[in-house]
Amino acid sequence: MSIVKRLPWISLVLVLLSYSTLGWGLSETQAPLYVWITFILTVLVLVASLTVPWSAISKYSTLLVRSNIRSFAVTTFGAFLFFLMLAWFQIFLDTLLIISAGILARIDLQSVGFKQRQAFLITLLFSLAGLALGKLLHISFSHSLS
Repeated sequence: MSIVKRLPWISLVLVLLSYSTLGWGLSETQAPLYVWITFILTVLVLVASLTVPWSAISKYSTLLVRSNIRSFAVTTFGAFLFFLMLAWFQIFLDTLLIISAGILARIDLQSVGFKQRQAFLITLLFSLAGLALGKLLHISFSHSLS
């Protein structure tokens, strides 16, 4: 069976659409090149973190709570993130949508039988294509309206 037939298209289209809204938003704010590069690197890190096995994550997560000071710092940081979530609720929802679409794509790619590296590359390709699609759509719509 070819790779195109094996792809979970629904979840990959969701990844494409969720990242295209991010690309549209970045294009709408007329973000400079360094912001685009920062977001591309962030997408790379996010997709990589979603394709890392859970056993590797659990091995490193125990480092955060080995002492009382680290536990306090993690708790304080979590409270700060909760405050940011409430303060910027729309941004939090957009971020949650992007993460959820990435997790869904990872699960679907894994259940179809793709290896970890293949799932990473496919998800990264669709994520970056979504960013580019959002920018292109914003440019084309803004030029057609003016």
